[in-house]
Amino acid sequence: MLRRMKIWIAVVTFCLSNGVFAQDLHFSQFFHSPLTTNPANTGFIPDSDFRLGAHYRNQWTQVPVPYKTISVYGDAQVFRDRLETGWIGLGGVILQDKAGTGSLTSTKVYGSAAYHQMLGNTGLLSAGFNVGMSNKRIDATKLTFDNQWTGTFFDVNIPSGETFNANNISYLDMQVGLNYAWFPTDNLYIHGGVSVHHVNRPRESFFSNSPNYDNRLSPRYIGFIDAVIKLNDQWIINPSSYLSLQANSPALMAGMHLNYNLSGDGEQQLLGGVYYRPGDAIIPMIGYQWKNFLFMFSYDATQVAKFNGVAGANELYMQFKGNYFNIGDLRQSICPSFR
Repeated sequence: MLRRMKIWIAVVTFCLSNGVFAQDLHFSQFFHSPLTTNPANTGFIPDSDFRLGAHYRNQWTQVPVPYKTISVYGDAQVFRDRLETGWIGLGGVILQDKAGTGSLTSTKVYGSAAYHQMLGNTGLLSAGFNVGMSNKRIDATKLTFDNQWTGTFFDVNIPSGETFNANNISYLDMQVGLNYAWFPTDNLYIHGGVSVHHVNRPRESFFSNSPNYDNRLSPRYIGFIDAVIKLNDQWIINPSSYLSLQANSPALMAGMHLNYNLSGDGEQQLLGGVYYRPGDAIIPMIGYQWKNFLFMFSYDATQVAKFNGVAGANELYMQFKGNYFNIGDLRQSICPSFR
């Protein structure tokens, strides 16, 4: 019992000191969550025509109710055979996060679109948006509150004193973004962008509206920059960094992963790297690519893991990329590769 209390104290302390992580769903492999990082990434697939991806994140597995996040997305390039110097990207993403004793469940379903315009032979400008519905629900019967504390234990038969207006809420949500890519040679690709999330400032609360409390979501600002650099026929390095700011709470992450050509023709590749969130976690990762399939695993060694052996976060990503039979050879931006 004492050990469990220590675990909960560690988790609560971590959440209070890193509030931004409790506000929006996030993945440590942010570069593998393109549509949630920036909607301008929709259809931004330099080496393919379409892709499908899935994330599974399991956080703090040793606390009584672990945090679990699942994401599935897909996007594709369209009208590339009709637009001489550009194309349109269309896609969609579904996310679900479940956390805590009260089974706080967040489900988001977005449709996403972007336009990509070539700027000469070495530049690409992209602008996009996504819009969809967000739903949150909670089982208040599983929660206990200060009014129910008897001095010895929590008695659920005592009225909580809380005034929930609803246990299930839904609202419209919208994001916009802008990207730029520069690829001066076949061995260098630099890509960066900015996005604003919750631009419509939706209201999110299980309680009735109060003039003394602003329950609208704060805009979330995200900026990122990454690169693909081919060193030789064996190695490609991928440095990247990511900054998120919401309600004056910043979250910075930076690092690098590498691709090693196992088969000589790029059909099989081994991936590995490490990323860092200052003041929060070191995140090693390893992956394997076979043809158009990619699998990558990462582990967040967080500060909270220092307390009584509490596990950090395990994250698994799976991806498939493909080409259309009729227009697969109409490449416009070239990303370094082994093929």
